[in-house]
Amino acid sequence: MASRRPTIEDVAREAGVSRATTSRVINNLPGASDQVRDRVHRAVADLGYQPNAAARALASGRAPVIDLVVVAHETKPSELGVNPYFSRVLAGMLSALDDTGTAMRVRLVAPSDASDALDRLADGVTTGAVLVNVPPPMATRFHRRCRRVVSLGGTAAHIPAVEAENETGAHAAVAHLYGLGRRHIAAVHGPDRNTCAASRRVGHLDAIHDAGVPDVAADGGFWRDGGYRAATQVMAADPTLDALFVACDLMAVGAIQAIVATGRRVPDDVAVVGFDDSILAVATNPSLTTVRLPVEDMAAAAARTLLNDDAKPYFRQIFPVDLVRRRSTSLG
Repeated sequence: MASRRPTIEDVAREAGVSRATTSRVINNLPGASDQVRDRVHRAVADLGYQPNAAARALASGRAPVIDLVVVAHETKPSELGVNPYFSRVLAGMLSALDDTGTAMRVRLVAPSDASDALDRLADGVTTGAVLVNVPPPMATRFHRRCRRVVSLGGTAAHIPAVEAENETGAHAAVAHLYGLGRRHIAAVHGPDRNTCAASRRVGHLDAIHDAGVPDVAADGGFWRDGGYRAATQVMAADPTLDALFVACDLMAVGAIQAIVATGRRVPDDVAVVGFDDSILAVATNPSLTTVRLPVEDMAAAAARTLLNDDAKPYFRQIFPVDLVRRRSTSLG
């Protein structure tokens, strides 16, 4: 027989406070000390209590809201406007919220203030929150204070997440380059703290191990200028380089610019594969062979998971990826 769902009365009893005080803490209202708030939050986490967000919103006279919480790049606080990935996330979430009466609120968090800022945001969540670029320790801390959360991309194992087959996609990209007869294959990776970048790194390493080629790689930080610098670095490390796997399309744009700046041609001298299949993939010259990441579908799925109250611990929804072949690897 299924166990009974915890109630606010259970939380109040566990925390040793009144129901009214528990309600004030859960709804982030004044009238409770920090010590009492900590006790209530611990009780919420221990019991797995999940308030009915829609009921709370109706009782307060406010429309239900899903928060999109993004930890920004250290030096790029405007990244929502310059990285196509985020416009695709917004488009996907909005499509899922259409006609539901649920609003979306975008929360951009600087890394320097992330821990305290995420605590404040977690306490104010109603319908739920979609986390993007939130490192596992911070995501775990957020989840302790707010169980109505889905991470877009994997993080700590117990946190609900919508993920893509990043490792498989990276392996396919490198295997494609090897299958074209390229033998000096380098990589430009994303930041270590990003779990998607880490998975793509694993896929790349597995593929070059299978192919028996050396590991020549540099980090580009998921930025165009980082892709330019990293491509310059790997070309210097291996002047015979004839192929490049780049872990996101934005970095791939910078990498192609760096290749062309040396007088080399894409794909004649260096074949390039990106990752995302954003608008940049068809806007580059030559058009970019890339691994298609279904970002809009993933973001919509994350929002629907919250709307349907399916964001249970260890929840996972995995999306497949596909290699899209274009001119950056084709000599035909």
